[in-house]
Amino acid sequence: MTVSSRIAVVGAGAFGTALASVAAASGGDVTLIGRNADVVETLRATRRNEKVLPGIDLPQTLAYSADAEAVRGAGIVLFAMPSQAQRMAARSLAPLLAPGTAVVICAKGMEKESGRLLTDVLEEELPGREIAVLSGPGFAADIAKGLPTAMVIAARTAEIGAALALALSGPTFRLYPSTDRIGVQLGGALKNVLAIACGIIEGARLGDSARAALISRGLAELSRFIAAHGGDGATVTGLSGLGDLVLTGTSHQSRNLRFGIALGREGDARGWSGDLVEGAFAASVASTVAAQKGIDMPITDAVARIIDGTLDVKTAIGQLMTRPITQE
Repeated sequence: MTVSSRIAVVGAGAFGTALASVAAASGGDVTLIGRNADVVETLRATRRNEKVLPGIDLPQTLAYSADAEAVRGAGIVLFAMPSQAQRMAARSLAPLLAPGTAVVICAKGMEKESGRLLTDVLEEELPGREIAVLSGPGFAADIAKGLPTAMVIAARTAEIGAALALALSGPTFRLYPSTDRIGVQLGGALKNVLAIACGIIEGARLGDSARAALISRGLAELSRFIAAHGGDGATVTGLSGLGDLVLTGTSHQSRNLRFGIALGREGDARGWSGDLVEGAFAASVASTVAAQKGIDMPITDAVARIIDGTLDVKTAIGQLMTRPITQE
């Protein structure tokens, strides 16, 4: 890993702004990089990202840029753009990133077109850099407000993970290092699918007992999926699995949960008027990959089919409840 202490955060949405804010507030030399020059200038002038983090003041020490050249010389670069934009961002920034630069994926998903993990995608586009993953239960507003938050950062080695955790943590933001990049990524991606399922249960008024059953059985199939990809199935019990699912499967701040509620109420996606959610991509990708690998993923399959309109909620519930009885 490179020795430079500079940190660049690429992506000035809610999560990128929050991560840049907490790193700068902890004394880091941090630049937040956005694509829209007018938005960046407003950030610089007002010290607020009012559209996505209303009412939250950003640190005076945080720098801003609309120029991709601002990543040059940074030792740690956080990729805070959506999962489906990660490959193109890596490709465009590759000439500016020195060998050994730590590139931290801050999105929760898999590449839709290929079904590949984002670490595989970035290692293909950015050879010679250290690719890490940040995931876990943390809403952008909570992080930016300085509310206590704990997440996980997974790297190729324990030493790199520890160095990144130390560099990015602060008094209210704690990162736990891990070496299970596969488990942390899949936990972050597929808990979004389970959060949609939790929303479907809420929207269809199926009760809290059903939500509890879904969370526990959903984690079981997530563990199978992780193990089949070479990760540690036990990772689902940590921050990137259970921790994140408890947050996004119960809080109405979660777009995945709200999307699921719309599905549960209307029976299909026509009731959703908000932004497209990462879990909608992940459900389709994971269902396809599971079928190819022979992994039993009934909840994920049901969510994917409800989203694409080939299965209604009532039928999905009936199919899940009449599956053959097996040992837990």
